[in-house]
Amino acid sequence: MRVMGHNVLAIIVAAIAIYLIEFVIFAVLMTPEQYQALVGLSPEQMHPDRMPFGPIPPVLFAIGLSFAIKWRAAVGWMGGVMTGLLMAVFFGLAASFYPFVYGSHDAAYLAVDLGHYLVCFGVAGAILGAWK
Repeated sequence: MRVMGHNVLAIIVAAIAIYLIEFVIFAVLMTPEQYQALVGLSPEQMHPDRMPFGPIPPVLFAIGLSFAIKWRAAVGWMGGVMTGLLMAVFFGLAASFYPFVYGSHDAAYLAVDLGHYLVCFGVAGAILGAWK
């Protein structure tokens, strides 16, 4: 099914892939204590009640990547990967600087977040680029 030229099923699969990769990075490879240290929050400052909103960013990322791939006229999975990597650096990493500069995030978190965005956006871009 397509909406405004975008493959809805590809967007859903890309969003699920992003969500699963984030789960592996932030819940399997990293302990809650490590995450709290990187973002500079105590257990009392964490908000587990906001977890139901977690699927929203991957869906928005996948939709945005679909638009970027279409606008760039990126061809195939490799065109999707390249678009995803560009978006990871110029939007994902750029947005990560805000909580570092104005908030409590540790400098090491920038590296973790950049890696997270590169993998997530690269994989989602490959899915969206290949599945036109």
